[in-house]
Amino acid sequence: MEENAALLVIVDGANVVGSVPDGWWRDRRGAAERLRDLLAARGLPGHDGPVEVVLVVEGAARGVASVPGVRVESAPGSGDDHMVDLVARSSGRRRLVVTADRELRRRVTELGAEVTGPRAVRP
Repeated sequence: MEENAALLVIVDGANVVGSVPDGWWRDRRGAAERLRDLLAARGLPGHDGPVEVVLVVEGAARGVASVPGVRVESAPGSGDDHMVDLVARSSGRRRLVVTADRELRRRVTELGAEVTGPRAVRP
């Protein structure tokens, strides 16, 4: 693994947004933008090293812009497949996927990624 590489944090936007019943379903894009802004402001709480945050969005949330500190990637199809691809393409560095999706957790851990739940990034 690259010693000096920032921890790659891949956030399952749909899953994390959906973890809090705050009316997100009425404005999926707005909910993804709020999550992006929260990630930009807080990073990964409890982790004091450098992090590279990638927020993966899909469906109605596609097209959310990146901001300093958070790269937003719109999945062309399945968000889960896109996150698995990101993990696979970044082998050789530490990767953390933020999701509660059991099947996604299984797929990315098979590729050597770590996983944590939505509470790791939501207050």
